Amino acid sequence: MDNEMIEFDIGLGGREGDDDFVEIEHPVEDEEMVDSPLIGSASGSVNGVGFSGGSGEIYLPEGDLLDLEPYDGMEFESEEAAKAFYNSYARRVGFSTRVSSSRRSRRDGAIIQRQFVCAKEGFRNLNEKRTKDREIKRPRTVTRVGCKASLSVKMQDSGKWVVSGFVKEHNHELVPPDQVHCLRSHRQISGSAKTLIDTLQAAGMGPRRIMSALIKEYGGISKVGFTEVDCRNYMRNNRQRSLDGDIQMLLDYLRQMQADNPNFFYAVQGNEDQAMGNVIWADPKAKMNYNYFGDTVTFDTTYRSNRYRLPFAPITGINHHGQPVLFGCAFLINESEASFVWLFKTWLMAMSGRPPLSITTDYDPMIQSAIMQVFPQTRHRFCKWHIFKKCQEKLSHVFIQHPNFEADFHKCVNLTESIEEFESCWLPLVDRYDLRDHEWLQTVYSARRQWVPVYLRDTFFAEMSITQRSDSMNSYFDGYVNASTNLSQFFKLYEKALESRNEKEVKADFDTMNTSPVLKTPSPMEKQASEFYTKKIFMRFQEELVGTLTFTASKGDDDGEFISYQVAKFGEDHKAYYVKLNVLEMIANCSCQMFEFSGLLCRHVLAVFRVTNVLTLPPHYILKRWTRNAKSSVILEERSSDVYTNYLESHTVRYNTLRHQAFKFVDGAKSSETYDLALDALKEAATKVAHAIKNDGRNVMLNGHIRGNMVGGGNRADYTIGDHDESSGQTLSEDDMDKKIREITNELECANRKCEVYRANLLSLLKDIEDHKLQLSIKVENIKISMKDGF
Repeated sequence: MDNEMIEFDIGLGGREGDDDFVEIEHPVEDEEMVDSPLIGSASGSVNGVGFSGGSGEIYLPEGDLLDLEPYDGMEFESEEAAKAFYNSYARRVGFSTRVSSSRRSRRDGAIIQRQFVCAKEGFRNLNEKRTKDREIKRPRTVTRVGCKASLSVKMQDSGKWVVSGFVKEHNHELVPPDQVHCLRSHRQISGSAKTLIDTLQAAGMGPRRIMSALIKEYGGISKVGFTEVDCRNYMRNNRQRSLDGDIQMLLDYLRQMQADNPNFFYAVQGNEDQAMGNVIWADPKAKMNYNYFGDTVTFDTTYRSNRYRLPFAPITGINHHGQPVLFGCAFLINESEASFVWLFKTWLMAMSGRPPLSITTDYDPMIQSAIMQVFPQTRHRFCKWHIFKKCQEKLSHVFIQHPNFEADFHKCVNLTESIEEFESCWLPLVDRYDLRDHEWLQTVYSARRQWVPVYLRDTFFAEMSITQRSDSMNSYFDGYVNASTNLSQFFKLYEKALESRNEKEVKADFDTMNTSPVLKTPSPMEKQASEFYTKKIFMRFQEELVGTLTFTASKGDDDGEFISYQVAKFGEDHKAYYVKLNVLEMIANCSCQMFEFSGLLCRHVLAVFRVTNVLTLPPHYILKRWTRNAKSSVILEERSSDVYTNYLESHTVRYNTLRHQAFKFVDGAKSSETYDLALDALKEAATKVAHAIKNDGRNVMLNGHIRGNMVGGGNRADYTIGDHDESSGQTLSEDDMDKKIREITNELECANRKCEVYRANLLSLLKDIEDHKLQLSIKVENIKISMKDGF
């Protein structure tokens, strides 16, 4: 027994002629304070009737022994037989037993006397629970009530054990038969139950489902012999024992990976020779991926649940094809707050100290606290999918009784468009299903700013839809790591998953570079997007662009700097979105906040662009991380088609600016007087513009210097042309000068056109070089994969 207290008591009984013995008392905690099952063994006979209780079996007497109770002089073949009989008697009566004290011979150290008592014997010694400066933080329920019921046995010279004392009476109520299996001494996991638990755990079943199978197998919870807590603890201890060998296997693998590639990173919390903390690693490709796509991160702890046998946590993100990409992996041995802080700090150091904009994790207070310390500026989101799954467990009775609850809950969380709408929907929901006082639901509601979409739309998470589940959450290793995967299998499956993901990215790159998307509109914006975005991202953008055809944009307020638009689907004006457009800077903000959340413009902003003649995407709305050149160091945002694109863009901006200024005249001309003034001003402006168009190009720079000056009231002075005439210092007439200027202007425009062509050809060449590099990398990766398959 733990903490056994030895007392020497000379001359107080024992076997005849043996006056030297040691008395041993066995103090134990209250049964509620013990969380692991007591597993005993017994074999022997009672008055010649044999029985067995070995290997953790619960002893159940047969025949006439069913109603037998202890009496003085009753003999047993062994001490274990006496213990098993008294425990069996206690099970029939309805109380729990424990060993109270023992006496050991001084001569040979053998046990010569035992006392078995009711578990409620004695009283709790509170002094042992306190120190001088500290009180108990979580006091336990007192269950020891001074019960005197007991059975004493002592060893005879013949080797048999005989009952020397029996107290039958209890000073407390006894437990009814249907609850006796909850008592501490009767919660025993038999050998056959262990085998079944091991088998079901290996198949990926959790404690709750395993207990259901055991209850069905044994014909009732009272016949199983232990509780779900015991099953859970047994499974936990199994996992912990298996980790001892797994840790060393993992470290050997990581050392070999670093020996093969010095840029491979791994770290162990604490002493590597005796690792009891977390382990983290990242290969060079993971670090490179983080440089390109490290704006949003997912820390996936799904595999540490009881369903899985691995304390494995991948750190992932999303690449430019919308595919999950790996940033590192962790092996969770210690799940304390300090260990998570170490893990995140170590990983951040491996990623060059650049924290992500956002991070998604499971709902866990330890992880939440660690992220607040290591990533104070990073937006932390709880995985909504995991909360929904937990909701099904915590509110299972509501799901069963109210089939509409799931749809109502989904509508409240996912389909509300604003914080106000969510709040106004939540309270009626919890009241309708009488959940206002549900503790778990109130806890997740208090954390709503970290999982409800309307609170998170202002932050980038690289998701194509606000209502979707994160693609990177628990999906990178899907199809490879499953509930039956152990560590010896893990390494091969881990490497296969990396190869498969890499091959899928190469395939997506190939499809993007070698297939032309089908355009659905004549819009220059769609053509522009098809050249910039990867295939999958373009298809998502195209969906939004085509969607604008069913939306109307109505102009609202115009304060001179911003114009407000109300955008709604045709016939659904009651469900409108609001877009605020800065015409001069071409910046638009929509109430749906899709661009902030996903990095792609929504159909509402695109509808406003359509009615304001914005024909191409402004550069600040094209995120490089979604483009086909996301992983390229060469800037190819300006392609050969950009000559036309830049013209459209600059023309559009100038058009919108002039129109915006002209509207000020219209808005101000409310009276006939202001109308006349505005009309005169516009006519004067039109005359000046026409004159400027006529004289455009006359004041040109020849070889960097103007040879003459304009003087006096619009009169034209003579220009001396030295570089373009054979006669140095020749004076030209006004008509000749105009003709010469036109010729030089035409030459300049021709030269500009040639420069644009050269520039376009150069950019096209750079694009071809970049495409060729990408195709070569695809071929290299395919060769590597084929070589590995060959081996």
